[in-house]
Amino acid sequence: MSEQKPVTAFGPDFPFAYDDWLKHPAGLGAIPKAHHGQEIAVIGAGASGIIAGYELMKLGLRPIIYESGKFGGRLRSEIFEGTEDVIAELGGMRFPVSSHGFYHYVDLVGLESRPFPNPLTEAAGSTVIDLEGDTHFAKTLDDLPKLYHEVAVAYRAALEEHADFANLMQAVRDRDVARLKAIWDPIVEKWDERTFYDFVVSSKAFQNLSFRHREVFGQVGFGTGGWDSDFPNSMLEILRVNLLELDDHQRYIVGGVENVLHRLWRQPAACAHWPEGTTLASLNGGATLGRAVKIARNGEGGFTVTDQWDNPRSYAAVLVTCQSHLLTTSVAVDEEIFDQKLWMALDRTRYMQAAKTFVMVDRPFWKDIDPATGRPVLSMTLTDRLTRGTYFFDNGPDKPSVICLSYSWMTDALKVLPLSCEKRVELALSALGRVYPGVDIRSHIRGNPICVSWEADENFLGAFKGALPGHYRYNHRMYGHFMQADMPASQRGIFLAGDGISWTPAWVEGAVQTALNAVWGVMAHLGGASHAENPGPGELWAELGPVALPE
Repeated sequence: MSEQKPVTAFGPDFPFAYDDWLKHPAGLGAIPKAHHGQEIAVIGAGASGIIAGYELMKLGLRPIIYESGKFGGRLRSEIFEGTEDVIAELGGMRFPVSSHGFYHYVDLVGLESRPFPNPLTEAAGSTVIDLEGDTHFAKTLDDLPKLYHEVAVAYRAALEEHADFANLMQAVRDRDVARLKAIWDPIVEKWDERTFYDFVVSSKAFQNLSFRHREVFGQVGFGTGGWDSDFPNSMLEILRVNLLELDDHQRYIVGGVENVLHRLWRQPAACAHWPEGTTLASLNGGATLGRAVKIARNGEGGFTVTDQWDNPRSYAAVLVTCQSHLLTTSVAVDEEIFDQKLWMALDRTRYMQAAKTFVMVDRPFWKDIDPATGRPVLSMTLTDRLTRGTYFFDNGPDKPSVICLSYSWMTDALKVLPLSCEKRVELALSALGRVYPGVDIRSHIRGNPICVSWEADENFLGAFKGALPGHYRYNHRMYGHFMQADMPASQRGIFLAGDGISWTPAWVEGAVQTALNAVWGVMAHLGGASHAENPGPGELWAELGPVALPE
């Protein structure tokens, strides 16, 4: 029997093999020499901006990076005071192995990854589920009561009933484009305007179960934990997560994921035009520019970008990677640059809220064994209490380690929005005290806590996109914007990227793929193309492009 192929983030809306395009010896393509050295504005130094900048540099262009806040965007690794390597991952922290595009860059810069301590995984060691005051200790799903098994079986049955899931996943594994689109495209038409909750409750498997089963599914869910905050979302959003195994087999980046971008910023590459040893950092004088506050057309067929200090610079093209709402709140963009239908899509993008609370502790004391129970004193915890998800990060015996006391989304994140970091810690400790009575966490805490609420950050206004029913057309407009041959000349030359432009929001792979789309778009805009033996996303768009729903 042949070995089962791995699931990768291949499609399903646009099944283009980005990983193959990246690793092909011919490279991504080339631009005419007349354009070598031209400056391209890149708005945002997050994953999309730095990866796109790196690839544009290799083409012989000079990407000029603007950053309004902190280098790294939502790949934000915050170092605890007084340490060099004890970190809190405030944004992206767990990265599925199916994200081949992202791991291409992780491997390129030589960083290590390890299994993430998700619930019921070996990396977590043990898990406690606490719902409505009822607490269960488990190392695997087999240790949980029958109800939890029934929920897991029911969801798998729902996926088969509504989405022909096994065959769909096999098409992804095999990279069988024809089979994948034959199954997926009708699902788009059927489920774009229906919610995740509708998918669950309308399935035969869940109709045969109680409300309690649906409630547990929402609170505990699958993979990384509870999914009730996603119940109002378009089911297509969730299906992609399941299908591409984005919620499975996750790893974290040792030393902090932000280092991927810092290293890429300083990583020399074999480039057209530029001398050996050229880096993004060297092309930018060692530092990014500040906030971009205005994007306008200039009289030379390009763009003028003005920064916060009122310094205008002209560019042949612009790549925008910031959250879409910033284009109407923080950056003055000439309205004529985008079609009104695209403005509608950018403005209607709905971002979800998220909050995290971290503390540093003196050592991984949660591994201490309670003599009364024979179990660790604390475990990875899923609960309906304020903390929702609590994670433990072991840096080694007797070394400072980290507890993510609380990771919550949407309503649960909004509950703590106006509160100080210290108050959030107090509430989290109080909640965990009810799950683990008598366990002393406070005496182990060192330094100051670290917290984040992404919706309160003026440079983000939310954590990540969560498409509502009916938003597929909006997503299609944004994702396909890099295909500009049929656009009026006044709208060409500005490109969008970021996980919020992708089909897979909240996952860095979406940021990588849309960055690569934008790189191809810039290349085509300047008269270049991919090599014939390694066609890019634009060359294959007509063949592989997403199904177009009627307007």
